[in-house]
Amino acid sequence: MSCINESVCKLCRRENVKLFLKGDRCFTDKCSFDRRPYPPGQHGQSRLKFSEFALQLREKQKTKRYYGVYERQFRKYFDEADRRRGVTGTELLRLLETRLDNVIYTLGYAASRREARQLVKHDHFLVNGKKNNIPSFNLEKGDVIEVNEKSRGINKILAGIESAKKREMPGWLEADYGAFKGVVKDVPARENISLAVEENMIVEYYSR
Repeated sequence: MSCINESVCKLCRRENVKLFLKGDRCFTDKCSFDRRPYPPGQHGQSRLKFSEFALQLREKQKTKRYYGVYERQFRKYFDEADRRRGVTGTELLRLLETRLDNVIYTLGYAASRREARQLVKHDHFLVNGKKNNIPSFNLEKGDVIEVNEKSRGINKILAGIESAKKREMPGWLEADYGAFKGVVKDVPARENISLAVEENMIVEYYSR
């Protein structure tokens, strides 16, 4: 995940949606978003009117922060999605959803995307039998992800698996916790992507 030098809970409050940046804490009553569901700052509880541009910007920022990518990375994903056949907004979300760090989090081998990124960079995972330490690596249908045999006793990975049992696995992924593996069964459809975002507003933002 990109470097964030402020409380990540403030990001959820700023975007008015849970971004699940703190793992299990987001599912407890300690979650700052549940306790203070309004933007941070002295004017956070004020009623503000947003322009069309401001609404588009917030959708873009929400998505970027959810997946933990830099602005330049996000723009590259948009340009790639724009070149693909299909709906640009949906293709953008597919590219972000199939990042290796996001897939590892979704499979349950990390408590958050930030933690998944760290684990990937430390060579704890294999893709199709080969080491892969690139969090932004895009997976395709049929790819197999597994925990490095030497890393299967790591507490963070074991805790992530326990946490994942409380979540619903999307239909495009399959996890085998006994073998410490996961399979990309298909490309994710829009209905399989849980982020509540209006991706058409992101397209409009970049199409100004």
